[in-house]
Amino acid sequence: MSIAAIPHVLRQFTTRLLLPVAVLYGVMVGLGLLVTKVLDDVWPLTVEDTVNRQLEAERSGTANGVSLVFSTIASTPAIIAVTAVVACVLALTLRRWREPAFLIGAVTAQALIFLFTTLAIDRPRPAVEHMDVSPPTSSFPSGHTSAAVALYCGLALVLALRARRTSTKVAWWSLLVAVPVGVALTRMYRGMHHPSDVVGSFINAGTCIVIMARGILDRTVRWGREHVPGRRTTRNRQRATAGTA
Repeated sequence: MSIAAIPHVLRQFTTRLLLPVAVLYGVMVGLGLLVTKVLDDVWPLTVEDTVNRQLEAERSGTANGVSLVFSTIASTPAIIAVTAVVACVLALTLRRWREPAFLIGAVTAQALIFLFTTLAIDRPRPAVEHMDVSPPTSSFPSGHTSAAVALYCGLALVLALRARRTSTKVAWWSLLVAVPVGVALTRMYRGMHHPSDVVGSFINAGTCIVIMARGILDRTVRWGREHVPGRRTTRNRQRATAGTA
């Protein structure tokens, strides 16, 4: 990338990544205030405590073990380790930076928004027995759920885009989406989050995936120079000439 292209790269980074993430942060804080200050006594939020108490009553040895597995694989150390390994595998197998950067960007963006949202929103955890040690953060949103959505749904998107058969695409989505869904149910089952907390996490991480996909995986934009549809690069023209020779 030439020095002359730096302003274009910075402009693309700001408009396609930084600004949308900042807007999403504002949306998450707004949702948090709605949940805790405005709609806290309005249905369906009024039945959230009932849901958490029902899940607490359904606890059993087997379910406790399964919930611990899902909760552990969505913990911060596990998410960091899996993201690093998957990013390296993608970089080595695909031999390009877009897919690894997309995945790392989605996981990182959701983590930053989660962290700063919990600093702005003060929501206590459900009034049931907590099966895990509570970190000193707000209950809204769920960090475990948000991280799992960004990592596993982001990976599902990458693999589905690479797959040629519809059945393969469906298989990847079905397999990998099951992980964050299991994590969301687990965090409520273990008494760590309200239902609206995990819903907020799906909004946070899902939007981060969309932002990073549009900003990094979108092939209509080339970092360092803008691609004009229909215009061939010198390399493409050379390939086309060689193919017809």
